[in-house]
Amino acid sequence: MSSLLRLIFIGLVLAAAPAEAGTPKLGELAPDFNLTLVDGHKVALSELRGKVVVLNFWATWCGPCRQELPLLDAYYKAQVRFGLRVFAVTTEDSLPLYQLRKLFAVMHIPPVRGVRGAYDAEALPTNFVIDRSGHLRYAKPGAFNLGTLNGVLVPLLREPPPAGTSAN
Repeated sequence: MSSLLRLIFIGLVLAAAPAEAGTPKLGELAPDFNLTLVDGHKVALSELRGKVVVLNFWATWCGPCRQELPLLDAYYKAQVRFGLRVFAVTTEDSLPLYQLRKLFAVMHIPPVRGVRGAYDAEALPTNFVIDRSGHLRYAKPGAFNLGTLNGVLVPLLREPPPAGTSAN
């Protein structure tokens, strides 16, 4: 019986322990990332200060991803002039990149083939939203719909960029 109580106590202590230091937390400064775009260009979060950034993790075999991607692409096209940056991070391992080139050719969102940083997608799609000052403001699995997209992004796009940065 005392072994059972000890196990329960250990379980409670572990459950109450803080998350790993590298795990992004809402409201805190987002950990830096380095993206490798499909065309080979590199982008770091530190270069995007003053912008509202969306990292969208997706795959072609994911039904909700296929519904969300055109919405994100159209939203990005309409809001890029206000400082929105969206990056579509393909988690595709079942298709070679050359088979995705047709899709990438019609997308306005820069397609990403690799991410270095503390951003893991345990489910697809998953979205991370970082505000103009570099704070993580949204991190959830599940597809955006237009209402949620507006609810999350419009207030952030209305915020002024930090001093010394530009929204464009």
